[in-house]
Amino acid sequence: MPVISTFYGLIVLMYYFDNKQHHLPHIHVKYGDEESVVSLPDGDILEGSLKSSKKKLLDAWIEIHRDELMANWELAVNGQSVVKIDPLK
Repeated sequence: MPVISTFYGLIVLMYYFDNKQHHLPHIHVKYGDEESVVSLPDGDILEGSLKSSKKKLLDAWIEIHRDELMANWELAVNGQSVVKIDPLK
C-alpha cells in the first residue's frame, strides 16, 4: 500500500488494483486511530471517519492535486507504481 503523501498527521495511501469494492476512484486516509476511504475527485467519505478539521485539510489538498490523484488512480488500478504528491503546506 503505497503512501502518496503525508501532512498534518494525515497519511494518504492508494492501493494497487483497488477498484473492486468501491468501484470508483478513492484514497485511503489514516489519522491516528481513524481510517477512512475517501472518493475522488469529490472527497466524500465512503467508509470510516475523519475529524472535521482534518477533513477540511484533506479537501483542500484534494482540490489542489485533483489531476495528480486521478492520474495516480489510473496507474494504481493497472498495477503500476504511483507518484508521490506534495503535501499541503
